[in-house]
Amino acid sequence: MRVLVTRPAAQAEEWTAQLVSAGIDAVSMPLIAIVAPQDEAALRQAWTELASRQLIFFVSPNAVEWFFSARPPQMDWPAGLQAASPGPGTSAALRRCGVMPHSIVEPPADAPQFDSEALWQELQRQAWSHASVLVVRGDGGRDWLAEQLRSAGASVSFVSAYRRGAPQFSGAAEALLQSALAAPTQHIWFFSSSEAVANLMDLPQLKSSSVNVNMNWQMATALATHPRIAHSVQLAGFGMVYHCRPSLDAVVAALKAS
Repeated sequence: MRVLVTRPAAQAEEWTAQLVSAGIDAVSMPLIAIVAPQDEAALRQAWTELASRQLIFFVSPNAVEWFFSARPPQMDWPAGLQAASPGPGTSAALRRCGVMPHSIVEPPADAPQFDSEALWQELQRQAWSHASVLVVRGDGGRDWLAEQLRSAGASVSFVSAYRRGAPQFSGAAEALLQSALAAPTQHIWFFSSSEAVANLMDLPQLKSSSVNVNMNWQMATALATHPRIAHSVQLAGFGMVYHCRPSLDAVVAALKAS
């Protein structure tokens, strides 16, 4: 079965390459488009205020990459400023952007899940009263971690580093989509976001193409990297839904066992 990697383009290409190297037939099919934020000046302003912060929480690799794309020339990450990451992909992006590993707070490698809840298990070891925290994210998202920090006494603000949108398919990408929809038993949809599931269900191709009008999702299989995502996939009507941790080894093992 062919694996369809639905992460945003940059992460989808990275995951696809890793899965292919592990012997998995995988292709990139991004179901979330990432574009520039509406207010890029807010990103530049956030950089001027870093010295007053105690923690910057990056919700994803895209948050890291778009935030650092607005970094003023010759400005380094302030010494003593912590960068919070929900998982390995975001942590790797931070290291690529020059943040030293000792400045990164993240869930342990053997955490059951890589998410805000797992990150909070590490952050709650510190005192946050009167601390200034910035959350770098897309246009909206979960506020759960921000609420925990506020309850612990921190002042939390947000900056939008990018916007998420629906995917656009044409050419080879359109042909791949049509193939996947026409032969659901020959593909596995690999989801790391409930938004990707929603975008798939909203695709115009599902509503206008004669090939896909009668698509039977009960014949489709998906692998999700979080229980919340697996629940979204089940609600979408997929007949077979697997769940595993979002590490490469766990994903490869789950795909080979499915």
